[in-house]
Amino acid sequence: MDPQPSKNSAPATVELATRTPARTGPRLRTVDTTPTGDSSPWSCHPKDVIPIESLTSLLASVRACTICADELPSGPRPIVQADEAAPILIVGQAPGRKVHESGIPFDDASGDRLRQWMGIERSTFYDPRCVAILPMGFCFPGTGPSGDLPPRPECAPTWREKLLARLTNVQLTLVIGHYAQQYHLSPPGRSVTDAVAAWRDEWPTSVALPHPSPRNNIWLARNPWFEAELVPALQRRVAVVLGGPASADDDHLAPTVHPA
Repeated sequence: MDPQPSKNSAPATVELATRTPARTGPRLRTVDTTPTGDSSPWSCHPKDVIPIESLTSLLASVRACTICADELPSGPRPIVQADEAAPILIVGQAPGRKVHESGIPFDDASGDRLRQWMGIERSTFYDPRCVAILPMGFCFPGTGPSGDLPPRPECAPTWREKLLARLTNVQLTLVIGHYAQQYHLSPPGRSVTDAVAAWRDEWPTSVALPHPSPRNNIWLARNPWFEAELVPALQRRVAVVLGGPASADDDHLAPTVHPA
């Protein structure tokens, strides 16, 4: 049974970024990861964000979704995190096996690295009033010869725009990996490296990131500018968006050309 938010907590909801093109995505059935007992150090709970009642009904439908159940080797278990108050939206690809088993998004080594890139603790990351998480596919799609399969294509056209329309407070969207970047960023068709290298194009409202998986260690070693330039800027922007301490908000960054 999905946990229910208390009467005193902001309703957990599903969320996502702010882009237009649509391509791929899987299906869902949500897990509420609203932290209990953790207090967030950030002032990211705006009182002027009024919950939309219809979002509760929408999430109930998402949790009951069985559109692609026959195509999921481990069965449906949509994993999302959301609240209409969230100023940050994380758009990933699809849950992996470990996340499928735990029901908690980014509850793995990839999540540890992503939180490091963002410069925030677990308590803030798992506070849906601070961070919304809406992958392109809400369920673990299974494993193929070279890793996890792509997100199921049924999810995005069924649910994505409906959910995005209810996320009205998003100020920063982290667009992680190829499938998310094809849907949310323009122009489509770029490689992950090209999209991340052009991260200033969408700054400061959206930023393309490589997947934080340990499998991408070689990519990080070949692109040292990512951790030298983009990560510090991301940490400053996250701090500003969450209302925490920041030395400066670099909304307008000078372009940098990286060698091919």
